Amino acid sequence: MRQRKFIESFNAAIDGFFYVIKTQRNMRVHFLLAILILLLGIFLNFTPNEIMMLALTITLVLSAEMINTVAELIVDVIVQTEFHPIARVIKDVSAGAVLVTAINAVIVGYLLFSSKIPFTIEAGIMKIGQSPWHLTFISIIVVLALTILGKVFLHSGTPLRGGMPSGHAAIAFSMWIIIVFLTRNAIVSLLALVMAFLIARHRIKDSIHTVLEVIAGAMLGILATTLIFQLLR
Repeated sequence: MRQRKFIESFNAAIDGFFYVIKTQRNMRVHFLLAILILLLGIFLNFTPNEIMMLALTITLVLSAEMINTVAELIVDVIVQTEFHPIARVIKDVSAGAVLVTAINAVIVGYLLFSSKIPFTIEAGIMKIGQSPWHLTFISIIVVLALTILGKVFLHSGTPLRGGMPSGHAAIAFSMWIIIVFLTRNAIVSLLALVMAFLIARHRIKDSIHTVLEVIAGAMLGILATTLIFQLLR
């Protein structure tokens, strides 16, 4: 009898896990990335401790995503007749928990994978300067962080949509500068500039951003990325 209850509980847990995967896009993305990252860790001959740390970090992200789904479902069931401001707060806080674990996962993943390279402070900075992957990663993360901080500080739009400055323009023009520095090819750089311009134009055309917001985002991406390359390269 106990064994049957255990099996039923186990099946229910599996059903719950796959329910979140089937219904939540973010969970599907996280799950796919988790598999790829674990396979990459095995391919790079991670030690058992490194694999354990990687698995623990992945578990935290997936668990936080599942708890976030539970919180949203509970709020939706309780608040059916009329909207309550606390309901919005509950959903935002639970989503914030997912964000915190995701940021932690990025940091842990970066440290684990970059640790495969011999690392001292001076040699590390030189290695970063010689590594297109490191420079690209750092540039995009810094530009994204500055964009979100700017929106929060100016109380403009949401962190990922609208407001001052334009995040899409910032990332697009940051990538243009990255391509300029890494390729030093006029044609490739020109094509990247055209793509960045089209992205910026699309944000204005769809009335998501004003011209000023797009220009501010573009300047942020250009200046921050240029500064990073000048300091580290």
